[in-house]
Amino acid sequence: MNGATVPLIFDIRRFALDDGPGIRTTVFFKGCPLTCAWCHNPESLKAEAEIAFYPRLCIRCGDCAAACPAGAIKAEPVRIDRDRCDACGRCAEVCPATALKMVGRYYSPDKLLELLLRDRTLFESSGGGVTFSGGEPTLHMDYLGEILGMLKSQDIHTAVQTCGMFAMDRFREKVLPHLDIIFYDLKFVDAKDHLAFTGNDNGIILENFAALIGETREKIRPRTPLIPGATATRDNLSGIARFLKNLGCNGCEALPFNPAGLAKRAPLPEGFPPAVSTSMMPPEEEKLWKRLLAEELGSPSTTSPEFIA
Repeated sequence: MNGATVPLIFDIRRFALDDGPGIRTTVFFKGCPLTCAWCHNPESLKAEAEIAFYPRLCIRCGDCAAACPAGAIKAEPVRIDRDRCDACGRCAEVCPATALKMVGRYYSPDKLLELLLRDRTLFESSGGGVTFSGGEPTLHMDYLGEILGMLKSQDIHTAVQTCGMFAMDRFREKVLPHLDIIFYDLKFVDAKDHLAFTGNDNGIILENFAALIGETREKIRPRTPLIPGATATRDNLSGIARFLKNLGCNGCEALPFNPAGLAKRAPLPEGFPPAVSTSMMPPEEEKLWKRLLAEELGSPSTTSPEFIA
């Protein structure tokens, strides 16, 4: 594969405990068809490389400005002219204080496999494996299918976290045969709400979920993030529950809101999103929403990994 077909990967997180069973290594791809205001990984939204700037780390040495061929960095005060910056990465290469960081790196499938297999002992001892996240990993169907196939040939457990916006025929052909678990986000059932908060319609997301439930029920795990004032409403959670029950599902994992993603936006070119809550949801409120969802589904729990009837 060449640079045109290999996706940018912005993080490889080892010892992950929340991305599937056991101890896992999670690979984060850049690029997503949605622009959720609460995104926990805002550095993943754009598919292309970006330069992140952390002013508190800057020592004002001027090396970055001297190295920038586009003249996009002003030395005093240090700032980046985003209109001129082409994300070549030379400023990050010379920055002695790591105040500038290149977000996104290419890995060939062979190189990525080599890195992932370093944790084989952890996977085998804990019942873990590898999870692909993002962003949206299915934007890179050929690459994803190839690396998943390589992992399965090594008997590694595999999972993918997806927003569900993908071409089902290609997913079915390239990716599905190599997956053990599909963590599938259902944020809204109402198309207008989905468009307002994520920037895209949810028609294909609901269609794909229904198709996968019909074909491979044992692999799919629906999840709903509890976002204050957005997804965490009685109408929305009741609607999601009705959608799932009509498909024969009686469970859905309710994901607690984590506002940490908002702080991660500051160093990036796009800055802060439209206003969303910057505080954790109070535990008692979170419990109420989880109880509502469980009751609507007729399920005893919304947190157990075994939640599909």
